[in-house]
Amino acid sequence: MSLCLQLDVGNSSIKWRLLEGAEIRDRGQCAHDDAAAKHALLERINADAQVWVASVAGPDFERELDALFARHRGVKPWFARTTSTAGGLANSYQQPERMGVDRWLAMLAARARVGGRLCVVDAGSALTIDLVAASGQHEGGYIIPGPALMERALLLDTDRVRFDEDVSCGLSPGRSTAEAVRHGIAPVSYTHLRAHETSLPIADAGVCL
Repeated sequence: MSLCLQLDVGNSSIKWRLLEGAEIRDRGQCAHDDAAAKHALLERINADAQVWVASVAGPDFERELDALFARHRGVKPWFARTTSTAGGLANSYQQPERMGVDRWLAMLAARARVGGRLCVVDAGSALTIDLVAASGQHEGGYIIPGPALMERALLLDTDRVRFDEDVSCGLSPGRSTAEAVRHGIAPVSYTHLRAHETSLPIADAGVCL
């Protein structure tokens, strides 16, 4: 049975899983610049394997991956692309290729699993929320900085907001600088999700992909 290596290439890391037929044989994650981990991935496949890639990392990194697999395994990766229509889903963008392929694939997967009108949430470096009509028409969406990005921006642009404590996000008023920052960030995402959760089925993109 043939192997298929599927790569989800984000802005800083690569998530992957190896399929044999419909069975997941292995899965993992590595950083973009982790040469040893990428070499280990190459060792898991042969020249007959398929390599599928969904990437938001940009054309330079795509070319690097393409050359890596071609050079070491003679395999030509297939790169998923955002299109105007696919699988009963219609893109709302006038220039569909400008929509991140991660959002597009998450909506396709959610529609295949859930059907009807739905909301697709993907929480990575950014929080994305996309609305899809029962007809399959993409109604539009939101792109919001993720908690780590918001925290980083705050720490970079202020002199006195500093902390070392590792505290969880929450909604109650913070009683330390660490809590005040993380509890201040949490409602941004929470408010957007609450705006849609009462009227729509929510599909977690992490589950759909």
